[in-house]
Amino acid sequence: MRNIRLWPRLVLAALIAVALPLAAQTATGKIHGHVNDPTGTALGSGTISLYEGGMASPTATPKYSLNVDSNGDFQSDNIAPGSYTMVYRKPDTPKDKVVDQIDNVKIVAGQDTEANDDMSRQEYIDKLSPDQKKQIEEIKAKNAGINKENQQIKNLNGDLEKARADDKDKNFADAITLMQHDVSIKPDEPLLWVELGQAQLGAKQYSDAETSLNKGITLETAAKKPNPQVIGSAGNALGEAYADDNKTPESQAAYDAAAKAYPTDAGMYYQNETIVMSRTGQTDAIVAAADKAIAADPTRPIPYYLKGQALIGKATMDPKTQKIIAPAGCQEAYEKYLQLAPTGQFANDAKQVLAEMNAAPATSSKAKRH
Repeated sequence: MRNIRLWPRLVLAALIAVALPLAAQTATGKIHGHVNDPTGTALGSGTISLYEGGMASPTATPKYSLNVDSNGDFQSDNIAPGSYTMVYRKPDTPKDKVVDQIDNVKIVAGQDTEANDDMSRQEYIDKLSPDQKKQIEEIKAKNAGINKENQQIKNLNGDLEKARADDKDKNFADAITLMQHDVSIKPDEPLLWVELGQAQLGAKQYSDAETSLNKGITLETAAKKPNPQVIGSAGNALGEAYADDNKTPESQAAYDAAAKAYPTDAGMYYQNETIVMSRTGQTDAIVAAADKAIAADPTRPIPYYLKGQALIGKATMDPKTQKIIAPAGCQEAYEKYLQLAPTGQFANDAKQVLAEMNAAPATSSKAKRH
């Protein structure tokens, strides 16, 4: 609230021929504070009552009554100077009872007095029963553990962001070192294992990547509320690791599992499978992956191109006409690619293959993983 100051009026003595008594203007003060329970937790409701001089009885009417907000804070302007007894009550506290009482809270004119009701103070604790004290210590110990864990999670999240930035910059060794340190601290966190596996994949440490990614998938799957997107993303990376490690059946199974776990991205997963299979040169695996990608998302052009590229490798030549005889589906795949991406990165190659399909085998290009 804006601090509004009241300035006394200046009256020239020469103008006061007949002076009438003026009402005295009393300067006021302010008060603000915070309320917390014996464990240090803010009490986000209730009232602070101010009794002038002292509380004659619990049922007496306070001179001021202030609401405690959801953060445990209270404040008020225009409090008359003096000494007050400050009483805190919860919303359900009977009128003749109090939760806490603090005496001799002094309000000074023109000043903002801070008056906190800290029930963790020894004076308050001393009034509690042994059972209440024991319960408070148990809560404090539990809260300390929660705070420590929350801080640890905050630090780990910061490390995850750093590792992802390192991966983006191809600083895979730094990301691996950071994530290996973190999984040693919190070995039950799936995201740390998945990020470690991603970094190991980038560093071409395929066997280690397979171990880490499988660990991440196992932990996430066993979680109380598994995140299917995490499982799908990890399976997508695992499929690539297996493919680059020349483990085609395992790679295919990993991509299938990723698509099953998170169908929303199935088209992307299977497109990636098509791309990594194209690096292995296994025609049947390429075509199978492309067909799955097309079924999951027929709007993606890359699987059509890679399917056509794989099939053209199986083309034969008619010895009489010297014309290329392309396998079934080859021409259709190239045509569909051009329909979806008429100016795409492989458009010229696709056009050339289609143009030469009746003359000679066409050249080919390699697709990049997305």
